[in-house]
Formats: sequence, structure tokens, C-alpha cells
Amino acid sequence: MKPLRILIAGQIYSDGNGQGGFTMRLAENLVKRGHQVKMLVPSDRPKSYSVSIKDVQVEKVAAIHMSLLHPAIHLTPWPAPRVRRIFQDFAPDIVHIQDHYLLCKAVVREAHRHRTPLIGTNHFLPENLLPFLIKFPQLRNLAGRLLWKMMLGVFNQLDAATTPSQVAAEILDHQDIRFPVHVISNGVDIERFLPDLKVDRQAIRRKFGLAHDRALFLYVGRLDGEKRVDILLQAVSELTHANLQLAIAGDGLQAQALRNQAQHLGLEGRVVFLGYVPAADLPALYASVDIFVMPSPEELQSIATLEAIACGKPILATNARALPELVTHEVNGYLFQPGNANDAAHWMNKFLATPEQWTQMGQAGLTRSQSHSLNNTIQAYEERYRMVIEEQAGTQKSPKSMKMPDVYHTKKIVKP
Repeated sequence: MKPLRILIAGQIYSDGNGQGGFTMRLAENLVKRGHQVKMLVPSDRPKSYSVSIKDVQVEKVAAIHMSLLHPAIHLTPWPAPRVRRIFQDFAPDIVHIQDHYLLCKAVVREAHRHRTPLIGTNHFLPENLLPFLIKFPQLRNLAGRLLWKMMLGVFNQLDAATTPSQVAAEILDHQDIRFPVHVISNGVDIERFLPDLKVDRQAIRRKFGLAHDRALFLYVGRLDGEKRVDILLQAVSELTHANLQLAIAGDGLQAQALRNQAQHLGLEGRVVFLGYVPAADLPALYASVDIFVMPSPEELQSIATLEAIACGKPILATNARALPELVTHEVNGYLFQPGNANDAAHWMNKFLATPEQWTQMGQAGLTRSQSHSLNNTIQAYEERYRMVIEEQAGTQKSPKSMKMPDVYHTKKIVKP
């Protein structure tokens, strides 16, 4: 088939964030399959510039660093001229946005001017932004509704949308998106993340300063408030006599607060903060631990959990949002009540009491991970791109105001 010229736009292009990591893998693998890909992201400087990253042409659009809100936020107040020039020079066959902020809004406007097909992937939940924006809980419901209105104001201008999980599709349906939503997993590279029996577990533990003689639980992700890593610290503090250690890999706004909490709870030696762990080191780190934990109640999928499952690790996760799509209770792990440290401690203790089940649970998860392979994800997006292009070129589209059935899987299973 003819290669496509694909323009991808989003706020983040980095492995340090779920959306950014997904976008990087998508762009890089589309290039490997012969497509031309141009990526638009906010610049880390006050001016625009271009750079090539693994054969992906990345256009950095002039931005203002919003460090008072979050060190990773860069605002693009005047993106239109740069976006217009990119459309003229690149002439994309399709545009794929990853969010609804200023840069992507400008991209959508320009795509309409050029009648370029538009698709978007939703990674957004208001709950992930509200802790940074609203300090008064009584205002959060109103703010959440306003944030959804802003999001739908952009996404309802698209030709198609995808989400990484069925629950994410259901959330969009509840918010009254106006066209079919397809579920395409964020995907996991099962050639990198796999049970690696050749890894020297003890050597990796020594490298990261971890105990060699304890059951080792691992969290990987941002250390921001909505991730609820504090629940894990409370749970470990309740298991006073248990022979376990919790490793926390990641960084974020709550990093120092969590270290202070661990010190206050007397968890020195039982909890180890690893800081940011480069992506290249993650497969070996997963291989060296016993159980992976994900306490966040606001996951639309959780790439880190997918990676751990693909490495054959049993999972302890919150029974919320999309995590039950990855973890079946008492099959490939355990689910605990959101925000409940006592319940998390109970299931951590259950893991410690039944080590003979870890391998079986890990194998059950490993089998599940195969359907989330990154290769499947890239192929699914290629199919969606071509379908959207063909629909715009060959058929009269339904008005955007018409409600259409919601599609929850790439197999086109339609919600009744």
C-alpha cells in the first residue's frame, strides 16, 4: 500500500509520561513501516525549531514554560503561523491529535481549511488536572464539567476518535461524543518487555540498592497526587512484620512529600525511591522484582501495568477505571478498593502468604498481554487512518450533530 504522510500533534513527546510515551512509540513505528511522520509539540524554548528523533521529524512550536503549574507544561499561545507553514510544506494525508489544548486546536482549524481527515486519541480525564488547577474541592465538579466541555469542543470536530480501553470509550460516550469511538490499546513492545530468565535478578537489585532477600513490590510512574502512591506507603506501614520492600520508580511534584511521608512512617529501608529510571533500564528492573503495584484510581489504561504484565509479573492494582481490564482479581493479580490502604495491605499480605501462586498469576497476565502487542496497535492505527481517509474521499459523511453508535473494539463490536 502507498505510504501515508501522517501529522501527529500533542502536548508531550517523551517517555516520562503515558501520553508522550505512546505518541513516541506510535510515531517511531509508523516510520519503521515506511510512512512519513511529522510530530508537532510545544517547544522547550521561547522559539520554534525542528529536530529529527529516530527518523521522526519533530516540529517544536514556540511555547511559554508554565512551571508554576507543572514543570512539564509548555503553553503555545501563537501556534497558528507555524502550523499553517507545516501544513503547506508537509501536506499530510491525515492528522492525528493527542489532546485538545491550544496547539491541537490550531491543528484542527488548519486541517479543516485543507479538508484533511482528522482523528484523535483521548488520554484526558479532568481528575488528572484538577489537583493542579483547583485548590477548593467544592469547585471541582464545576471545573470538571467545564474541562469536558473544552475537550468535546475540539474532539467533536474530528472525523473519528480512539481510546486505549473500553472504560475510556464508555466515558466518552457518557460525555456525549458525536461519533463512533474505537478502542485501540496503547500497546506494549512484547519483544522488549518479556519474562527474561537470563537477567541476574540479584545484580539488578544491587544496582538499584534493593534488598536481595525480601519480596519486592515495584511501582513505576509519575509521583503526582492523582497517582495515590501515598496509599502504598500507608499499606506498607501496616505490614510491620512482613518481609517486603517497595521500590518506587519515577519523579513528580509529590516526590519530596512522599519521601517525607515515608520518613514519618518509619519506612526507611522498607521503601526505596529510585527516582526517574530510563526506559532502557525498565525491562531488567521489572525482571528483578516479584510483584508490580498500581495504586492510581484514574488510569485510562496504564502503560506501566501493561509492561509489567508482559514481563510475567503478578499485579496489585486499584479496582477503578481501566485497570480491571488488565487485572482479573485472583487470576493474574489482586484488585483493592480505591484509596483504601487497609485493603491494599490485605492483598499485599495475601501475596506474601502465597508465593507459590506468583508464577501462575504471572503466566496468566503474560497470555493476556499478547493481544496488546505494539505491532497490533500500529496495524490497527494504519487501518483506522486509511478507513478515515477513504470515508472522507468516497462517501458523504453524516452531520457531526448526529448521534452514531459507539464502537468499543477494533473488531467493530457496536454498543447496543
